Amino acid sequence: MTPARKGLLLINLGTPDAPETGAVRRYLREFLSDPRVVDIHPVGRWFLLNFIILPFRSPKSAHAYRTIWTEQGSPLMVHSRALEKAVAERLSGEYEVELAMRYGNPSLPDAVARLRARGVADFTVLPLYPQEAPSSSGSSLARTYEVLSSPWDVPNVRVVPAFHAHPAFLDAFTEVARPVISDARADHVLFSFHGVPERHVRRSDASGSHCLASAGCCDALTDANRHCYRAQCFATARGLAKRLGLTPDGWSVSFQSRLGRTPWVQPYTDVVLPELAARGVKRLAVMCPAFVADCLETVEEVAIRGRDQFLASGGESFTLVPSLNSHPAWVEAVVRLVRESEAAATSVPVAAATPAVPNRAG
Repeated sequence: MTPARKGLLLINLGTPDAPETGAVRRYLREFLSDPRVVDIHPVGRWFLLNFIILPFRSPKSAHAYRTIWTEQGSPLMVHSRALEKAVAERLSGEYEVELAMRYGNPSLPDAVARLRARGVADFTVLPLYPQEAPSSSGSSLARTYEVLSSPWDVPNVRVVPAFHAHPAFLDAFTEVARPVISDARADHVLFSFHGVPERHVRRSDASGSHCLASAGCCDALTDANRHCYRAQCFATARGLAKRLGLTPDGWSVSFQSRLGRTPWVQPYTDVVLPELAARGVKRLAVMCPAFVADCLETVEEVAIRGRDQFLASGGESFTLVPSLNSHPAWVEAVVRLVRESEAAATSVPVAAATPAVPNRAG
């Protein structure tokens, strides 16, 4: 029997089709309607989305996107397409490669359909999120399982797990960061990760009593916090700091992009930036290792607004370390992750692997 043709599905979160209010509104509606993103009662989520977020946030976000949009499009899309092309070239003859976005375009159903049209019946799925979170990798995988299991004949599928501490990922980011930090003559490195609500972290606590219960709860990965997004972020930061040769007081961790009034994981980036300046940090470099491609959160939120905030607080120099984008070291890391996953995993039918996703009401 001829082996099933193999496909690689690269998944990122998504981006609007244009930096205009209507396109941003459509994107935010799909994104924030997801119960794994806004995990409150459906009626409350509908009211919040339609009467508060969409009317007020859409035009503001559209303006922010316009400040970073390029002739080729959204930075996230440009870098993701470049990565897709480079990985496809490296895996030519082994895998058919497609990029999909959890929200927006190219959609997951369309990407899967293109792979199926090329005869793919054996899927490797790589969520492009180094750390796992219900609102990113969880939602992306749940939707992928739904799409892959919709036809009568369910394909085989394997998932590349979160790679927050994988040497290939850490080495690639170190290769990108080291010359930038050196040229900036940075006296401190801030690792700024995307934030999540505290309740998301607590729901991932296997013990029910570990996460956020003490100041040192994320100092090491244990059975209790192995699925904790915050703990995985700290593990990434420790791995990068070690590779970069940073002293214990030469780096710190923060969390950005919070939404709403409920508590999110701390410390907050917009609070830490002026604190660092007040502490005497003059030349700051910022890395955003929750993102493998530069996007609104890195280019606009950090490199523009974060820079302005730090300099206004007394800092002298602010440098954003570029994300991995399509750097050759990251392309090789992706190839390694995929091949290691195939070597280690036993393919199973999607329908048997994943139950239906519950609608969790808060």
